[in-house]
Formats: sequence, C-alpha cells, structure tokens
Amino acid sequence: MIKNAPAPKKVAAPIASDRLPSTFSSLSQDLPAGLVVFLVALPLCLGISLASGAPLLSGVIAGIVGGVVVSWLSGSALSVSGPAAGLTAIIVAGIATLGSFEAMLSATVLAGLLQVGLGLARAGIIGLYFPTSVIRGMLAAIGLILILKQIPHFLGVDSDYFEDLTFTQLDGRNTFSEISNAIQNIQPGPAMVGVMALGLLLFWDKVLSKRVKVARLVPGALVVVVAAILLNEVFQGLAPGLAVGTEHLVSLPPINSLQDAAGLITTPDWTAFSRPETYTVAFTIAIVASLETLLSVEAVDKLDPHKRSTPTNREMMAQGAGNMLSGLLGGLPMTAVIVRSSANINAGGQTRMSAFFHGILLLVSLLFLAPLLNRIPLSALAAILLVIGYKLTNPDLYRTQWKLGWQQFLPFIITIVAILLTDLLRGVVLGLVVGVFYILKANYDSAYFRSGLDQASGGPIVLRLSEQVSFLNKASIMRALDELPHNARVVIDGSDSVFIDYDVLEAIENFRQGAPERGIELELRNIPQVKVIGH
Repeated sequence: MIKNAPAPKKVAAPIASDRLPSTFSSLSQDLPAGLVVFLVALPLCLGISLASGAPLLSGVIAGIVGGVVVSWLSGSALSVSGPAAGLTAIIVAGIATLGSFEAMLSATVLAGLLQVGLGLARAGIIGLYFPTSVIRGMLAAIGLILILKQIPHFLGVDSDYFEDLTFTQLDGRNTFSEISNAIQNIQPGPAMVGVMALGLLLFWDKVLSKRVKVARLVPGALVVVVAAILLNEVFQGLAPGLAVGTEHLVSLPPINSLQDAAGLITTPDWTAFSRPETYTVAFTIAIVASLETLLSVEAVDKLDPHKRSTPTNREMMAQGAGNMLSGLLGGLPMTAVIVRSSANINAGGQTRMSAFFHGILLLVSLLFLAPLLNRIPLSALAAILLVIGYKLTNPDLYRTQWKLGWQQFLPFIITIVAILLTDLLRGVVLGLVVGVFYILKANYDSAYFRSGLDQASGGPIVLRLSEQVSFLNKASIMRALDELPHNARVVIDGSDSVFIDYDVLEAIENFRQGAPERGIELELRNIPQVKVIGH
C-alpha cells in the first residue's frame, strides 16, 4: 500500500570517469605492484598445493590462470585471484572422496560451470548484504593472522605451509603455541635475514622513497628479496651455520623445457562425472569459492582509494570461467583472495594490469626462473607480509570502530576473534549473526513514533507508523498496543507509511476488535483492514 512516494534521496556525484586510472595509463604503478604481488603469491601458491595434497605445480597453474585470464574477465580493478587457503580442507577431503587428484580436477571444472550459472542467475547480489562492520572485521582479522602466522616463518622455525591461516595447524600446534615454539627455537640465520628484510623494507618505504625520487620507481619488496638472497649467499660462503636451509626457501619444481612443463600438467578424469560424489564436491567448491570471492571483492572495494564498485555477478562468472580453465590445465580451484589483493593495493596498484602482470611473472618464473627464485628465503617474504598485515589491522581502524558505537564495534570485534579462532567463513557468519541482531533491534525500536500522551487535556495517544513497517516490527508494535491504558483515546496513523506488512496489519486488526473491551476509543488513519484467519 503506497500513500506517499518518498522524497528522492540526494546522492554524491560519481567520480568523473576521466579521473579514474585507465588500463594502460598507470603502468608505472601497476607493474611494480604486480611484481610485489608475484613475490607474495609465489610461495602462497606452492604452500597451498602442499597443504592440499595436490601436485606442487597445481597451485602455480591456478595463480597463472587467476592473473592472466580472470583479471581481464573480472570487473574488479584491484582484486587478485588464485588458490585460496580456505579451500585446502575441501580439496583434501575431495581428493580422498573421489580417489584421485584427476577426479578432483573434473569436480573443479564442474564447480566453475556452476559458478557461471550462479552469475547468470544474478546470485552475486548476496555480496551487497555484508555489513561494513563485518567486512572491516574480516580485513583486520586477516591482518592479525598474517602477523601471527608469519612470525614463525620470520624466525625460521615453522614447517607448515606458507599460507596456513587456520587456528589449528597441520603439525598439531595452534597459532599461539606455534609462536611460542618459534621463540624458543629461533634459527639465527633466517631470523637475521628476516630482521634485515623488515628493517630495509620500512626504511625504503617510509624514508628513502620519500626523499630520493629514483627509489620511488623500485618496489621495496624487490629490494628486500634481492638483499635477502645476497645475505644468504654471504652466510653460505662465510658462515655456513647461519645459512637458510632449503626447507625455508622458495621451492619451485625444476622445468628445463616446454616439454618438461607439458609433462607436469595433470588432466581431468572425465569418468568421474558418472559418480554422484563428484557433483557433491563440485557444489561444495562452487559455494565456498563464491562466498570467499564475494567477501574479498567487497573488502577490496572498501580498500580501493578510488572507491570503484565491482559488479558481483560478472565476478562470479569470471571466477567460474577461471575455475573451468584451471581444472582443465591441472590447477587447483581458485577464488578472489584478500591477502594478494591487499598486497596489490598497498603496493600502489591502480588497474587490472597489476594482477595480469603478476600472472605473467608466475608463468615466466615457472618456465625460466626457478633456480633463481628457489634461493629466496621465506623469512624475507614473511617480512613483507608482516608489513601488509599491519596496514590491514592498524590501530586507527579499531579506534574508528569504537567511536561508531557498540552497534558497529561489537560485530567488528566478534568477527575478528571468530576468524582468529576458527576460519574465514565461520568467523564472518558469526559476525553476520551479531550484525543481524542489531538490525532486528533497530527495526524493533523504530517501528513507530508515539506522541500526544496528554489525557488530562483530553488529547489522544497517537502512534505514527514508520515509512517501512515489516514483520520485523510486529513485536514492538504489539508491545506498544498491549501497554496502552484502558479507557484511552488512541489514533494509529499510517499516513507516512509506504509499506505495511500483512503481519502488522493483522496485529492492528486484532487490537481493533479487542479495543471496545478495554474501553479504548480507536481511530485508524490510512490503515487498511484485513481479514484475520479464524475470525
């Protein structure tokens, strides 16, 4: 029922398109950013392969497809796609259920097809319903996890894979006990490389690049990686006891020719389509990968300095196409990933060219640079991620959320704690539950405005209903009606309401029928009567 059309809301003028960076106008910023993302992504792709029980090359293939293909299909300017830590448990379980990695590839192709279907069905709109407080909590939690999880790698102790983001780890320890173990068993060589890398990175980004123009053209992460390789070479020559062991170096499979690369590619087992389990695994991958993608692009849009908005349905279809191609080539399933996307933004990426360039570098490194890259100490890469983590969870974010009040702060902090102690999706779901509670509470409190309580002068009690009155408002309206005094004059005014839900109309009708027994003189203004079932 529409009584009065709402006044048009004023919206901020959109940013002029000529002020936004175009695809090829920001190469001086995008190429260095792509290099930084590549340095971060390479060990993550390898680590996720190891954690998933999949061939080492499969994670790199997924990263290449995410960079080279999905970056162009996606409508996001800054998100980076690739294998995600949140899918490792699903991949491990899927391989066990289906009996082989080849069958898992078939499920990945099918999952991609399902994601394309979800995009065509416009299911991407789900991403628009994540509250800002929960998204900020997710970003802060990712930052904290990066810091906590990289400390052991920074000290040269952790043997778990590089992007292990879960609270309970593969080695039986948890996030905090692993840090305690690392502190008790510090490896001097890797720790010295890590400290040098962290100090050099901070000096390069905070001091040198602001004072020396040439320094701005060279990514601090590249300088750190080169310096770390050189320092480890010095250790190997002059102090072998301090040298970083191979288990704490990047580890790419050796490929000496294109024939070697072709021989390492695994192809899907198409006979898996005849088994019902394949469809169950594919559906699970499609749903979890889609949710992680929607969460990531929503977070990336909030970090984007240009405040561009990602078309979520197009993103779903892009990820689906990426997963289909990755599965066909022997790669892991992928999502848009917040860690690499955050690294892209923090490194100054402006357009999709940075994600594309990182994919090209992954391909080149796989074919030609494995011997060089296998000399990079993980402690140096951990130093880069420590800085990225701090930027995601800086103290100003917590102060801002606190000043916004409990309605914003509580979902924010609960999301952080839940992600730290469980995983990304469970933490976000718990944060959403708390956010929904406050939404319900706000609806409960804003259903009506009560005025005119002046019975001494003979004035009526007036309940003016809000513009939108949904079933969520039913409880508060019924409470207000129950608390009205006997023998009163009451006016229920719906003149300002654009919509009144049937459940609320039914409650008002029940009150109207019972009002004479309480001696209440009732007037309804612009409230349609409805038939109450049972009367």
